[in-house]
Amino acid sequence: MAKKISLDLIKKVRSDTGAGMVDVKKALEEAKGDVDRAKEILREKGVQAAGKREGRKAQEGLALAKIIDESGKQVGYAIELNTETDFVAKTPQFISYAEKLLDIAVETKACDRVQLLEAKGEKESVKEIIDSAAALFKENIKLGQVGRVEGEEVNLYAHKKSAEFPPSIVALVATDEAGAKIAHDVALQVSAMSPFWLSEEDVPADVVESESRIAEGKARQEGKPEGIIGKIVQGRIKSFYEETVLLDQKYVKDPSKTIGQLAKEAGGQITSFLRIEVGKGEEESQEDSQE
Repeated sequence: MAKKISLDLIKKVRSDTGAGMVDVKKALEEAKGDVDRAKEILREKGVQAAGKREGRKAQEGLALAKIIDESGKQVGYAIELNTETDFVAKTPQFISYAEKLLDIAVETKACDRVQLLEAKGEKESVKEIIDSAAALFKENIKLGQVGRVEGEEVNLYAHKKSAEFPPSIVALVATDEAGAKIAHDVALQVSAMSPFWLSEEDVPADVVESESRIAEGKARQEGKPEGIIGKIVQGRIKSFYEETVLLDQKYVKDPSKTIGQLAKEAGGQITSFLRIEVGKGEEESQEDSQE
């Protein structure tokens, strides 16, 4: 027997879904007062609407992170959730959707966005949460970067472009116990200087080879003597490491030392790091939409 579409029923579904009153009323009428079915209808309509928005850029949003204690170590999780406008990104509802996704990442121990996209929480899957957000805000909502780091200690730094907005950059730094003394400063460094790799050994060989060829080509174009081209290439590779390798970067608070020297002075080790910045996951999101 169909339920009467009362104002209280409309308010309940609206509160649960965030959908507009007119859309809720129509969904309840179509579902003959069945609340669960009405929610399904709203989600179905949201999916259709989201499909029409696939081509629109989602380069605003937020980055969130959380550190938990797990089996005698600390684990940090971070996610990026993108939308089209910063107006939506700073709303409590959007932040709440991102927090749900971060909680699922922690629950499922997701290491990357592929794992998280396939995950499901107690009540909703990640895809359902994203579809619900798209239906509510009528914008293209995409899951961006997702990452996980672990170590004896993990430190988090979250950067906001202004007080009214949620974080746009999060940096997680894992260290040993002694390294925890400098972990916050290193997280600030990661946020500000965007390193790609922790150590020189982590830089892929093909990247080094490519940079070497480029450096050699430039040296020849500049007419440098053949006998010194090798040293010039070595110098430019050293500069490349100083820009892209965390341990080789100059410490922003004291450029007389590198981050590696800072860690050595503290008697500790930096074991891994993660940096997520809003907008950097858009390319991955576009790839998903083409699959």
